[in-house]
Amino acid sequence: MTDAAGIRPMLPADTFQGMTLVITGGGTGLGKAVARGLLQLGACVVICGRRAKILEQTRDELQAETGGQVLAQACDVRQTDQVDELLAASLRRFGSVHGLVNNAAGNFICPTERLSYRAFQTIVDIVLGGSTHCTLAFGKHWIASGTGGVVLSMLATYAWTGSGYVVPSAVAKAGVLALTRSLASEWGKYGLRLNAIAPGPFPTEGAWSRLIPPEVEPLMDPRTRNPLGRVGRHAELVNLASYLLSPFSGYMTGECVVLDGGEWLRGAGQFNSLEQLSPATWDAIQARLRPRTGAS
Repeated sequence: MTDAAGIRPMLPADTFQGMTLVITGGGTGLGKAVARGLLQLGACVVICGRRAKILEQTRDELQAETGGQVLAQACDVRQTDQVDELLAASLRRFGSVHGLVNNAAGNFICPTERLSYRAFQTIVDIVLGGSTHCTLAFGKHWIASGTGGVVLSMLATYAWTGSGYVVPSAVAKAGVLALTRSLASEWGKYGLRLNAIAPGPFPTEGAWSRLIPPEVEPLMDPRTRNPLGRVGRHAELVNLASYLLSPFSGYMTGECVVLDGGEWLRGAGQFNSLEQLSPATWDAIQARLRPRTGAS
């Protein structure tokens, strides 16, 4: 099955036959795209997020489209009891779990001097806290059962470069990168692999509206920021994610693979160009975005 750009899955159709993979933030955006790709390669998939209705709609859509099995489990990854139930529900439904994708995230652009303590903490709790909670819960299960497993975390290139105007996300993603590398070393003896992807711009309806509002769009034009002159296509990320979750990458651990068309090489700090926005423009952006982000 090809996508609209004619990109086909690069792995055999039975790559994940008999395997179950859990995707946080799997109801929309890139998480949904990865879920679809894994189902097409034979996996059973668990998608989780905070909005049960969205998850159920995605479950029904993906099952009808692929013929695969999907469990939709409401879960706020900031809450450890809900993460424990996510694991338990996955095991009840499918009997075993073989991989975890830490995809749940929160982010918005803002001058750091305008951030409240609460806004900063919210992003760190979702991205770093949530990824840690899930990795620990599933990792401990795999160690106790002796089955091994794989964790794939979605990061950003500013996890190592830093970037103005998305400081909470940069701090949190840097923490997840350190978590990935640290546990890859520590948990390899248990048959666990941990890797990450640092995507560049891959447009999604939710994140794109928060990160690239109209006032910002000219500053983030991929034709000038990106050597390949375009944004990423979801199928390209799905192919990479599928490989890193599959046995084909069995000798790879502790790595973060950049998939950004060369953007970070051209200019570190993905959002640093927002320096050009005036205070009045920031006022307008924040007034419009505040109801969506819940930040104060």
